[in-house]
Amino acid sequence: MPTKITQGIKISVQAKFQEEYSKPILKQFVFSYQIIIENQSQHTTQLVERFWSITDSLGRVREVKGKGVIGLQPILEPGGTHTYESWCPLATPLGHMEGYFLMIDGSTNKTFKVFVPRFQLISSTTLN
Repeated sequence: MPTKITQGIKISVQAKFQEEYSKPILKQFVFSYQIIIENQSQHTTQLVERFWSITDSLGRVREVKGKGVIGLQPILEPGGTHTYESWCPLATPLGHMEGYFLMIDGSTNKTFKVFVPRFQLISSTTLN
């Protein structure tokens, strides 16, 4: 499970190919991913924005930016955790994602980026 810690915020990621929603013959490959955000710092933080760079196996890059995650802007107390699941479609059976969350430090009201480690998107059709 790829993991990265930035300024006391630990991000862990688990990705999974969703065969039941994919249509390889139509070049539609669907992946889900679970993100675990752990506040290991001494300060309350809030996730306010997300940024994703999604790359398929042909080198095509799609960028996604938006408020919060799945409609939420969670506040994490020291020692707190927020877990969520989302999904990503690709036109190829392989790819990867990486990005960051923009957070606010509750003690200073300053924003900072928490980086999400690169994680692989691999369909089970490529493993056969």
